[in-house]
Amino acid sequence: MEALRMLSKGIQGKVSLEVIVSQVASFVPLQENTAQEMLLDSLPACLQWLERTKRADRDDIRAVLEKITNGQMLDLHRFDPPAVRQDGFAAANNPTQVCALQTAAELDEYTYLVAGCVGEFWTQLCFRHLQSFASSTQDEMLAQGRRYGMGLQLINVLRDAGNDLRAGRCYFPEDELGAEDLTAAQILTEPDRLQPIYQKWMGKAQDDLECGIRYAHGIRNRRVRAATVLPALIGGRTLALLRQAGAGALHSTVKVSRREVRAMITSLAVTLASHAKIDAIFERSKL
Repeated sequence: MEALRMLSKGIQGKVSLEVIVSQVASFVPLQENTAQEMLLDSLPACLQWLERTKRADRDDIRAVLEKITNGQMLDLHRFDPPAVRQDGFAAANNPTQVCALQTAAELDEYTYLVAGCVGEFWTQLCFRHLQSFASSTQDEMLAQGRRYGMGLQLINVLRDAGNDLRAGRCYFPEDELGAEDLTAAQILTEPDRLQPIYQKWMGKAQDDLECGIRYAHGIRNRRVRAATVLPALIGGRTLALLRQAGAGALHSTVKVSRREVRAMITSLAVTLASHAKIDAIFERSKL
């Protein structure tokens, strides 16, 4: 939590680069993943680059990263192992207890802070740098971009639900679980009972992805349209695989194959990301 606070201050330019480097240095030796280690090592260079960017872009980058780090800190607070929440759920490190979010609003807040705001950021950036970026208004694109990002993060929540539950975290709202006479701690042993709630959030994710498809249709530049729509196409296929897995998705790894992703990219490239091809790939991904 303290490291995230310090990182946020560094991004906002409120603490020196030396302080950030010192803070991050303690994390680097703990990394078992080489790519993660390289990522942490690159942070000073990234912060130096941020200072050199034009003010408008720098302000937007700082604004979106402030929201993301706030979302990450909020997540840590809600699932803090030493804490016992008011609803009586015990610590996440107690293997017999799982800490759940309280309401749907908390889940919506989380998906907005770590991903919905990215859709807004991308929209602002493109309107600033690309002439005639979209056929829709900026306000319409901002709203669609927000929902698109939230939908992508919701898919991550659905796909990773099993691992999160085993780690003591439940993103499914407790009030919805209670309506099904189900506790978060019972989900892994009785996954079929979660399905009404799981399917509800699957439906929301699908609606948000379709909003992402409409967002992509509004983009005039074909290259940007292709780059923007690809996550929606992968997300749509991920939802289809989750539907096929059913309750078993909590005990298996669901992931779109690289072969399928390459096929999507090839189709977009060959057709110059035509609207018809985007719709065809998205519809086919549901099968």
